[in-house]
Amino acid sequence: MTDQSVIAARNVWKLFGPDPKGYLAGMEAGRSFDAIRADGYIAGVKDVSIEVARGEILVIMGLSGSGKSTLVRCFSRLHEVSGGTVSIEGTDIGALSERDLIELRRSKMGMVFQSFGLLPHRTVLENVAFPLEMRGQDRHARRERALEVVKLVGLEGREDYFPRELSGGQQQRVGIARSLAIEPDIWFLDEPFSALDPLIRREMQDEFLRLQRMLSKTIVFITHDFDEALRLADRIAIMKDGGVEQCATPDEIVLNPATPYVAKFTEDVDKARVVHAGSLARRDLTGEGVPVDAKASVQDLARMLVQDARAAIPVTRNGAPIGAMPRDEALDILVGGT
Repeated sequence: MTDQSVIAARNVWKLFGPDPKGYLAGMEAGRSFDAIRADGYIAGVKDVSIEVARGEILVIMGLSGSGKSTLVRCFSRLHEVSGGTVSIEGTDIGALSERDLIELRRSKMGMVFQSFGLLPHRTVLENVAFPLEMRGQDRHARRERALEVVKLVGLEGREDYFPRELSGGQQQRVGIARSLAIEPDIWFLDEPFSALDPLIRREMQDEFLRLQRMLSKTIVFITHDFDEALRLADRIAIMKDGGVEQCATPDEIVLNPATPYVAKFTEDVDKARVVHAGSLARRDLTGEGVPVDAKASVQDLARMLVQDARAAIPVTRNGAPIGAMPRDEALDILVGGT
């Protein structure tokens, strides 16, 4: 685990069956998902090693049944792992007592799920303050904190509304506010926007990114929507049959899919919208003239790329040069080449 890592999973397995730990202890290395299933077990998580850095948004995606929700439940020990370890800030959570585990969840973890899970007989403010009530915080302090996060998610003026009086997007904001009320360092979100209409979903993604710019949480976000993953992620982990096929930045996954399965996820993606100048910049190249910013996408630079005659275009990050981008490579991506 590096100094910057908040979550570190090492060779994590979660098997469902009669004797998971016993089976795992005697299982030969490299046994496939289908072979394990033939033995009467399901590999919900299959030998996963992954880290999440402080302030990072890691998006986990895959088809239904791929293991993404099971993995996140292992991160919070809602599932006991069958093998391997999960550490939070260097502490093996598998070794914690029940009391210490509950305290860790209460003090450091916020969770948001697809089903809003709001208490129908409580107002917005009371729903948001509920986890603080469970923590034993006094009425005045929890009301002040609840008012603060209700304002943060844009629901000021609706504190006394009941869930039935809110739209789907507003109800989701209440769920987000409730998870933020405890000021978690780590935020787990399991397909939080998938039940929303497309327009509301886009607005909630904007709101999510705004909150992250303000709060810099360490976030694990589950989705099955690749466009959503591309929009939100610092890195994406793509899962299949309980294992991680590839974990990389959106640019790397689109440019260099590690497996045929990952390639299928990316085949319909507009690469010009995803790939940024920084990912194409090469340190061994130098370019002349006005530089472009590393965060600019190929799509953003389309007009310049068509009109510019330079073979190598200098790229800067935060004002400092990081190399140069071959114009022909960027043009290939722009026009759909390989």
